[in-house]
Amino acid sequence: MSDRSRPNSAKIIAVANQKGGVGKTTTTINLGAALAETGHKVLIVDLDPQGNASTGLGVSASDRGMTTYDLLLEDAPISSIVQQTDIANLSLAPSTTDLSSADIELVSNERRSFLLHDALRKPSFNEFGYDHVLIDCPPSLNLLTVNAMVAAHSVLVPLQSEFYALEGLSQLMMTLREVRQTANPDLRIEGVLLTMYDIRNNLSLQVEQDAREALGDLVFQTRIPRNVRISEAPSFAQSVLEYDTRSKGSVAYRELAQEMVSRSVGSSL
Repeated sequence: MSDRSRPNSAKIIAVANQKGGVGKTTTTINLGAALAETGHKVLIVDLDPQGNASTGLGVSASDRGMTTYDLLLEDAPISSIVQQTDIANLSLAPSTTDLSSADIELVSNERRSFLLHDALRKPSFNEFGYDHVLIDCPPSLNLLTVNAMVAAHSVLVPLQSEFYALEGLSQLMMTLREVRQTANPDLRIEGVLLTMYDIRNNLSLQVEQDAREALGDLVFQTRIPRNVRISEAPSFAQSVLEYDTRSKGSVAYRELAQEMVSRSVGSSL
């Protein structure tokens, strides 16, 4: 668990990749559920205008009320936005399609890149007692993703096990470096997560080998397999841990949560 004595005790992680379909939202939901299952108090911040994380956690558009749009553009307090999900210890700050216009609406705001930072890093946010905040970023490197990186302590990068997977990381890494230089010098990479991994497929094995050679220990040992239960769970508005708790997907996300927490403990020693 987090040390409540230190400021901003919640660990804030942006789950980001400018490519769509790499398992970003799936990872946000299921990693959040796996952490919550072990007693960690988790907040998922849905920053994607598509709102898939919100839908996947059972919060329909009609039930969202105030959203991350209000948080960023209307300066609404996060307490008015957060909803408890059906999963114990897991809360959600839902999204709305209105976020798609954020880049245009915020162009004249001098603090346009710091709005999420200002909401999540203020001392009063500690009163919620979250251990982890997972930010589901949109599949683009726009102002919303920059807001997530400025607010975050680290970035978790889902990497689909497919041809040219590593080449797609270059632009994300450039954005991360720019954020370090201009707004968040302590931002680090939480890890690179291989998703949609098929041990029977030579391409998956080659992508893993290339990733580990290029990125070393940044690549999580845990790999998320191609698993039909992971794909089915969102249509039932459930995490895969709820939908089929013994599935390979559930096992993998529990292992990821354990590995991530172990890395954090090790880095703080």
